[in-house]
Amino acid sequence: MNESHLAYLNLGSNVQPETNLPKAVKLLSKYGGIQKISSVWESEAVGTKGPNYLNACVLYKSAHSLTDLKERVITLIETRLGRRRMEDKSAPRSMDIDIILFDDQPVNDSVWELAFVVVPLADIYPEYRVVVKEETVIEIATRLRREVWLETRPLMLRP
Repeated sequence: MNESHLAYLNLGSNVQPETNLPKAVKLLSKYGGIQKISSVWESEAVGTKGPNYLNACVLYKSAHSLTDLKERVITLIETRLGRRRMEDKSAPRSMDIDIILFDDQPVNDSVWELAFVVVPLADIYPEYRVVVKEETVIEIATRLRREVWLETRPLMLRP
């Protein structure tokens, strides 16, 4: 029952991100353990002309199953930080938390072409081998960095 799981979470915000990213990390630490935190990366909004996003990746240790982590922790934190689900999936948001890997298994293979996901993940798990791409995360991140503008930001995140 007290089995622990490791999840790599991508945190993103383009509504007061300098405030919301640190708050999300602090809230996550109340429900589990933050093991590692990537640099914060700025990128242009995808699919909309909204403000730029700040993204980071955290390695998160939790006793929650994948479903419970989504429903009981992530949704709660997103809502607490003002997330409103809209019809427009690209609408600006105060907080978006996505599970990228859960116990080393990818949750959604469509993320491997998203620089704002892969580059922060490469900061803390460069050696992870993405089977569908036949590449490591650092190899994918290096390729994407040549194709997409991203820049590190001096924002420090702490649990």
